[in-house]
Amino acid sequence: MITRRKSIGFNIGNVAVGAGASVSVQSMCNTDTRDVKATLRQIDELTEAGCELIRLAVLDMDAAEALREIVKKSPIPVISDIHFDYRLAIQSINSGVSALRLNPGNIGKRENVEAVVKLAKQQKIPIRIGVNAGSLEKALVQNEELSLAEKLVESALGHIKILEDLDFGLIKVSLKSSDVLTTIDAYKLIADKIPYPLHLGVTEAGTLKAGLVKSSVGIGALLAAGIGDTIRVSLTENPVEEVYAGFEILKSLGLRQKGVNFISCPTCGRTQIDLIALAKKVEERFKNLDKPLTIAVMGCAVNGPGEARGADFGIAGGVGEGLVFKKGEIIAKVPENMLLDKLEEVIQKSSV
Repeated sequence: MITRRKSIGFNIGNVAVGAGASVSVQSMCNTDTRDVKATLRQIDELTEAGCELIRLAVLDMDAAEALREIVKKSPIPVISDIHFDYRLAIQSINSGVSALRLNPGNIGKRENVEAVVKLAKQQKIPIRIGVNAGSLEKALVQNEELSLAEKLVESALGHIKILEDLDFGLIKVSLKSSDVLTTIDAYKLIADKIPYPLHLGVTEAGTLKAGLVKSSVGIGALLAAGIGDTIRVSLTENPVEEVYAGFEILKSLGLRQKGVNFISCPTCGRTQIDLIALAKKVEERFKNLDKPLTIAVMGCAVNGPGEARGADFGIAGGVGEGLVFKKGEIIAKVPENMLLDKLEEVIQKSSV
């Protein structure tokens, strides 16, 4: 049982964050925000995959103004990603976004920061301070007495102080590095220093295979320690994969039960079926089934059902045929080419 770190809570749109709320999964569109149709199309795809919060890059005023239509039609809360230009933050709020990702120390004069914070406070718009290892302040970069993790924390605390001095408390914080251990150390260092929710991620994690490993280790280690309120698995891939990966990490730690938990054996010399292809087909067939089920795909009909007794449903291969089982009990034997359809039929008919 994981004991969650205590933090203050607030809502981003209709999604509760912090204060013991479920860890939510977010992603970021890779479309041009100014292309409203393409952006909404991708948001719909991400929502279908389970995404709960979506962040959009706001590069110029046209993008900030395009947010108005996107926000109206988006099925999930929209977060605008702002760098340097405070006017884009103001327009994003006026366009109806649910939150900002913005570092207040990077948007110029004090009056610029005050203008953004005043409007955010009026509209109850949370601000995520997002500190990245690659964009630290020059003074911190040159400070040889601090580790990189400590520099990330110091940068975040500086930005936080700006908001606190303006009596603004709807703050979420992230401290990201492409180095897994630096990321873990930074979050652990700041966890006891601030009361705000923490957004987890390993930035620039890489392509699908390498990125999944780095993100799973980094995000998983922190979540297992009770740290983290929202997560994004950053991948150089279709962002839909980020969402699936995020929920798999949460499910593996017992933090979320959304969707299907897939288990499958690694194959061995007893396997007489194309288990790898079959497992992929099962995962694809049921990836959007929003039921807290465990489905097993086993390669051996001799002891597969027994080994996967804890699964709600499963299939086990044989020679040209296979078994469909429920809670370890065999309920059907069918030809190999009918296994997937029979499994779906059994799940649909079940009241589980």
